[in-house]
Amino acid sequence: MRTPRVKPRTELKNTAYEIFIGVLSILSIVNLVLVYAMHGDGALQQILSVMNALFSVIFLGDFVYRMATAPSAGRYFLRGYGWADLLASLPFPQLKILRIFRLLRVYRLMRDVGPRTIWNTLIHDRANSTLMTLLLLGVLVFQFGSISILAVEGHAKGANITSASDALWYTIVTISTVGYGDQFPVTNAGRALGVLIIIVGVGIFGTFTGYLANLFLGPSPTSSPDVAATTPIADSSAAASGVAAGAASGAVAAGVASSAADQGAPATAQLGDRLAELLAQSERTTAELRRLVADAAPGPAAD
Repeated sequence: MRTPRVKPRTELKNTAYEIFIGVLSILSIVNLVLVYAMHGDGALQQILSVMNALFSVIFLGDFVYRMATAPSAGRYFLRGYGWADLLASLPFPQLKILRIFRLLRVYRLMRDVGPRTIWNTLIHDRANSTLMTLLLLGVLVFQFGSISILAVEGHAKGANITSASDALWYTIVTISTVGYGDQFPVTNAGRALGVLIIIVGVGIFGTFTGYLANLFLGPSPTSSPDVAATTPIADSSAAASGVAAGAASGAVAAGVASSAADQGAPATAQLGDRLAELLAQSERTTAELRRLVADAAPGPAAD
């Protein structure tokens, strides 16, 4: 019995996933700069704190995933800046600058692969590429949508989105397409932002649902070894029988036409001799094809 082929462990993960982590690393570093540059804006600081907490959870999961799938966990932790990934995922603002090591590793991996290979991979792996793109878009809309809706609605007349928690809650409820209605924009600009957030949310959850359905209900990528081993032989046998049957049919038809056209000898005797000759030739062809298929078929696998 054949054993399923195990995918070798590599430092480079899925290309779309690596790009997703790289962009989040850039965004997290930008947020760190904004935290120190806009220290006087309390609402912005609260939104950035929530986003940094979200990034910490994502990066901690990325660290665990890389440790579990690395060719050498020790090599990744010591020489692949795994220690920096772990420290940067902890909830300590002073350590978050270590996320630059994650960005450098993603850049190195992408550089080694090459832009043409990256592009071809993204085009052919459309399911993962679309999912990662929409998840990244969701993160961007969550952060900048919250900041924008607060900037637009915060000082509007009759507004009910007046704090960072209101903006974050409204964005979450809208992007998930739940829409409780307890927080809503009252300005035209705020409503336009709400429409954009709704469109992104529908795309994210629709794609994610289809991805999960394909993952759990789609065909297994590794089919049964026994079936995989016998399928080529069965196909070859069927092809041999089909070729032989086609040859016999064509030969019989040709013999009938030739016999009908021949007016010299007695029709019945000549037709019988011709059919017997063609049938014998067909049997020889079938036997030869079966012998070729048997020679090409692999022997039984050793236990």
